[in-house]
Amino acid sequence: MGFTQLFFFFLIIIPSAIIHEYAHGWLADRLGDPTAKDAGRLTLDPRAHIDLYGTILLPIFLIFASGGSFMFAYAKPVPYNPYNLKNRQWGPALVGLAGPFANLMAALFFGALFRLLPVSTFSLFISLIAYANVVLMVFNLVPIPPLDGSKLLFALLPDSMETVKIFLERFGIIILLIFVFYFSGIISPITSWLFNLVVG
Repeated sequence: MGFTQLFFFFLIIIPSAIIHEYAHGWLADRLGDPTAKDAGRLTLDPRAHIDLYGTILLPIFLIFASGGSFMFAYAKPVPYNPYNLKNRQWGPALVGLAGPFANLMAALFFGALFRLLPVSTFSLFISLIAYANVVLMVFNLVPIPPLDGSKLLFALLPDSMETVKIFLERFGIIILLIFVFYFSGIISPITSWLFNLVVG
């Protein structure tokens, strides 16, 4: 991946990741938890969300380690207190799903815009925005902590499987790294299918 491609990747992925995190904080605030707002994170200002490792270093490493076939980044996670949420069982899951849902809305918007535009360099850039948001949505829905999909999984798990939840919370990062390096190809067909569906 050349410098120009890398530049455009960051130009796309950083705003997409920020929208993702903003959505978490926005919905948490609507559901009764003002933690993100009180921390000054309920904003689209990039300075409040950029994380050196997750937003800059991780995507560079993944791009070169995978030969440009896998790219992912995250913004600084928005803080929230699940005990402030009006619904203790489903509140965390809804807050978790808000980020991927925001990326889905962004992907649908830019996908529709791509279909309306004539083929050009600009329309290709628009399609890359849609693709980045599809990748962020699908990857974050993987049910491995600390990804958003784990919040839905934990809400669905019965109390009898509390040990599974504790295990995933304790070793989630290790499991996630194993998934990224050895099994991330599993989600590639899903990502490609959704992207083709979005851009028509």
